Amino acid sequence: MTAVNTEPVLILGGGLMGLAVAHQLARHGRPVEVLSRRRSEAAGFVAAGMLAPHAEGLSGAQLQLGQISLERIPTWVEQIEADSGLSCGLRTCGIVVPFATSEERDVYPTASLGQALDQAELAKEIPGIGPGWQAGLLFPQDGQIDNRRQLMRALEKACVGLGVRFQEGIEVQEVLQDGHGFQGVRIRNAEGELQTLAAQHAVLCGGAWSSQLMPELPVAPVKGQMLSLQGPRDALSRVIFGPGTYLVPREDGLLVVGATSEPDAGFTEGLTPFGQRQLQAGIAALLPEAKQWPPMERWWGFRPCTPDEGPLLGRSSIDGLWLATGHHRNGVLLAAITAELLAACLSEAPLNDSQTSLLDAFRWNRFQPER
Repeated sequence: MTAVNTEPVLILGGGLMGLAVAHQLARHGRPVEVLSRRRSEAAGFVAAGMLAPHAEGLSGAQLQLGQISLERIPTWVEQIEADSGLSCGLRTCGIVVPFATSEERDVYPTASLGQALDQAELAKEIPGIGPGWQAGLLFPQDGQIDNRRQLMRALEKACVGLGVRFQEGIEVQEVLQDGHGFQGVRIRNAEGELQTLAAQHAVLCGGAWSSQLMPELPVAPVKGQMLSLQGPRDALSRVIFGPGTYLVPREDGLLVVGATSEPDAGFTEGLTPFGQRQLQAGIAALLPEAKQWPPMERWWGFRPCTPDEGPLLGRSSIDGLWLATGHHRNGVLLAAITAELLAACLSEAPLNDSQTSLLDAFRWNRFQPER
């Protein structure tokens, strides 16, 4: 029988990725402590929750990672729901990608993995779709999860139930290391006091802020603005993934609309008239009747983006400090496989070939020239 490692693991960041990794580690019997500055600012609270490796037209290793995670998600959600007693709002509702022409549809990177729709079939799948769309692709295997209202809350409760400790209002100032690797972190607590937390293992889940702690990580913020409307309960059954705008219908008729992409905004907070007009134009083009639905909320967030828009997973430049960051717009989709891979990295068991291959494909220094 393998002895359980009783050394605590620090999770640096309390967003979706931090909670997902903490939950899996706790399920494996590891004591975990989550350090979070302000969980409400995490991308997991502001994303639309699409599970769309095919609808997004991913390719190569990113498509493979997304497909594996999509396959894992039902079991992952069952674990969270069992541990929390709360629903996560998972729906395999299918996603439709509309196109102006059938020629555009047929050259889409994942066209062979979806069902081709002509104009009549598109109108049947999306009643009331705008007149500018002549063709589409239906990906019935893709779906959504209500991350903003359900998943994040369920994960928090599941973690607490498994004994995960939380420290909120914590700013990690510095990673501490010596010749043997990671030694802990220097933090500023909510009262402004500087403290040192010693540990031998940590997982950096800092999202768009990750490079502030480790400047060598190629992670930059891409701001996104979003809004929601309250529509009729059965007005839309499929997610619509349009160019620049997507519409995600929840079971109660709430329609999540996103998202702008503002790589030059940095960490500038707040809504902008230009961004909101862009979302309104997307609604008008995709589903004109939704322009009349009452607005509910407007918000913004910061996606953690790498040069190839793929995540940074596994080892960092510091032995004992692991990475789960840089997921850009696919954090909700990739949370399940990320948690699985990081739990495997921190276990005593050797990695299997699939895990080794995925971690190599998404290593942090893959952008550096080969020597």
